Amino acid sequence: MYSEIEKTIQNLPSSAGVYQYFDKNSRLLYVGKAKNLKNRVKSYWRFAPKFRPNDTLSIRIIKMLEQAVKVEYIVVATEADALILENSLIKQLNPKYNILLRDDKTYPYIYIDENQDFPRFEITRKIIKGKKISYFGPFPNGGKVLLDTLYEVFPLVQKKSCLREGKACLFHQIDKCLAPCEGKISSQEYYKIIERAKKSITKRTILIETLKEKMMTLAMAERYEEAAKLRDNIKSIESLTISSNLDLKSLDDMDIFAIINGKTKGVIVKLFMRQGKIISSSFSTFRSRDIFDQDEAYTQALLEFYNTEAPQIAKTIVVAHEFKDQSELATLLSDRFSKKITILNPKKGSKEKLTSLAITNAHEVLKQDNKEEIEPKISELFELDIVPYRVESFDNSHMMGVATVGAMVVWNDNKWQKSDYRRYELKAKDEYGQMKEMLSRRIESFYKNPVPDLWILDGGETLRRLAVQLLDEAHIELNIIAIAKEKLDEKAHRAKGAAKDIVYTEHSVFELKTTDKRLQWIQRQRDEAHRFAITYHQNKKRKDDTQNSLLQKKGIGPATIKKLLNYFGTFEAIKNATYSEISVASSEKIAKIIKTDIVKY
Repeated sequence: MYSEIEKTIQNLPSSAGVYQYFDKNSRLLYVGKAKNLKNRVKSYWRFAPKFRPNDTLSIRIIKMLEQAVKVEYIVVATEADALILENSLIKQLNPKYNILLRDDKTYPYIYIDENQDFPRFEITRKIIKGKKISYFGPFPNGGKVLLDTLYEVFPLVQKKSCLREGKACLFHQIDKCLAPCEGKISSQEYYKIIERAKKSITKRTILIETLKEKMMTLAMAERYEEAAKLRDNIKSIESLTISSNLDLKSLDDMDIFAIINGKTKGVIVKLFMRQGKIISSSFSTFRSRDIFDQDEAYTQALLEFYNTEAPQIAKTIVVAHEFKDQSELATLLSDRFSKKITILNPKKGSKEKLTSLAITNAHEVLKQDNKEEIEPKISELFELDIVPYRVESFDNSHMMGVATVGAMVVWNDNKWQKSDYRRYELKAKDEYGQMKEMLSRRIESFYKNPVPDLWILDGGETLRRLAVQLLDEAHIELNIIAIAKEKLDEKAHRAKGAAKDIVYTEHSVFELKTTDKRLQWIQRQRDEAHRFAITYHQNKKRKDDTQNSLLQKKGIGPATIKKLLNYFGTFEAIKNATYSEISVASSEKIAKIIKTDIVKY
């Protein structure tokens, strides 16, 4: 069983690199990195009296090695390169025995360009060029509310266009602006207001007290909707920080990380300290299973968070637990951002109190999130490899081959993640080809949007097998479920109240009762994908009908339009085609109509 692995180990180089273990079906089991590939991979094995897994390893690694039949490797120049490549492969391929964290978003900052006479506060997620730029943040949640509150409380220039107009506007009349556009306030006086606003970003009691006063005034005037909005804003601003009794006299900038693994979920808590004050906090959860590895979790979390240069990066990173790659990662980040970055695991003092605060809040998140979940029941019933906390569901829609589209919806940690929804304009004419085109495009995007825990397809066993084939070709491990209406006389029976859904998995076919919560969960995923696909189809159909009508008004008949669409695929492609391309697809007469008197659509 291990003969191929033993042979590979004998020829491994002593260079830095990444190694990958595969099972008998060429599915990726595990990705690891090493500064010395030969020594690292050898450490997994005993060579006498026979070649076998090293019994001193963790249970999860031994379990992985029992399934492994092949090991492959990639040589890189440095250990830092190995760290980066390992993290990238885990994100793209979601190996069965690696932990996958999914918090790779960038956080917004509030900034102000003080090189201007009358500057404004703005939101950014990237570095703004300028000599006198001040940043405040990051603000994982509530940054926009905080920004809006600054303009509610302080008489600042409310809009970018205000100064350009050169005359006082409605904002001046309602006492929200002091009209610098008409010279009614000097730059020096305006900057005194700016300083008070800057102070209030960190000392938020100023904002909260003012909002409470305005809220009470509105409530007394029976303007309840406006008062309710201010109440919600107060809650958002109050929730930005974690309250504590810590006396932190230092003016350090620090990012604090704590990762805790629970029974069904793990949590990452981040605290952001600027000038000795915790200005904001954030947490994210990840699926928990027996493969949790603390070293791997911290390495991946920090690599993801410090993936690109942010407007304000703390020089000190404080972690609640020591991890294996701590010093190597500090060196990598220092090189990446061209400044000395230190990663600490304090054992005492004020920094240790900060990590304790982060750990306490991590446990609090887990305590609040321990409600009974449907996902573990789905995993158990359908014999999935993991609990499907992140799910992608697919469906397509068309009408007689017209306006063919596909849709993907995303369910993540018990809610729809609409920012990750995707629409696909498809060229294939049959449902099999459409699903193949859509899934292939999703697989190609795994490098930037990681592999989910489960795919749900609107279709039967044929489409499920198609997905398995595409994933096998890409060497990606991913659970797949297909759901389809039962067929009577070779047609899906869709009579209201009589249609039965059949679920197809790798191991079996399920016909569950309509009252079964697990079936209803699968149906909910399918129905949301269907709704999203139908909406896109209807919008595209209306647009296509308009474009079709415009072409017909130019004297181009339906048969010719259909011929052009079959050739080019979309109206947009027809519009962008050259004269000669249209001539080949139809005739010079049609090409002249389209290109000489260009149809605007």
